[in-house]
Amino acid sequence: MKYIQTIILLLLAPLVTAAPNSFLNNGVTAHRGDSGSYPQNTLPAFESALALGVDWIEIDIFMTLDNQIVVCHDTTTEKVGERALRISETDYAELKAIDVAHAFRTRNKLTIEECPPARIPLLSEVLTLMKTQDKTRVSIQPKQAIVDEAIDLINAMDAQAWVGFNDGDLAKMARVKELAPTIPVFWDRGPTLSINNDIAIAKEHGFEALIHQFTTITQESVQTLHDAGLESGAWTVNDPAELTRLLDLGVYRIYTDYPDILLELKKARKE
Repeated sequence: MKYIQTIILLLLAPLVTAAPNSFLNNGVTAHRGDSGSYPQNTLPAFESALALGVDWIEIDIFMTLDNQIVVCHDTTTEKVGERALRISETDYAELKAIDVAHAFRTRNKLTIEECPPARIPLLSEVLTLMKTQDKTRVSIQPKQAIVDEAIDLINAMDAQAWVGFNDGDLAKMARVKELAPTIPVFWDRGPTLSINNDIAIAKEHGFEALIHQFTTITQESVQTLHDAGLESGAWTVNDPAELTRLLDLGVYRIYTDYPDILLELKKARKE
């Protein structure tokens, strides 16, 4: 059923062509899609995140040997598929034969019926899916130095309004702003806080948010970011107690494998 729904959404894509004006603003970022419930970085995971009503879907991209931009987190398919192929050294025709739902199915002891095979998606397919709606956007993490190629594709598909970028590599994120100043950038930071220096760099390049490793985040760091006019974000948080702590601190943008849990926690605060 999930695959049928995805096909329907893709067929409806041309119906949503105007610039969207009703994006969600709940700060919930589905890490590699709804990856706690579906195989990561697959169309079913993205479709489920859309159905949940997340603010952003975070994805990872690589370029294949034949210059196709695909969605995958690692340099090879080893951690998700039944075979290990190096993405940059493999044509897309061979890559898409890999069942990237294999590891998820095996880890969760699911049957083929419960978790059907999935193939590695093209970035163009994800953008097409996103353009079927005007609530959720996609944050793209380029795992290679392919910002130019990704921006070219986004421009060709007129998908600027549906996208943002995130990564810890300053050169990549600065390049996004050079090529497309209106596309938001969420600069991922590591476990060591150098917040004042990071703020100065983020302001220099026009970044919208700093996304910190969640254990380093304090009330002081959140307030410092907010005072500087930047969003405070956290990656990647799955524990409900930690999610609650971050919400209490006023952290707006949270990456999680379980967006349904975060959405419920946020909803309960409004009731």
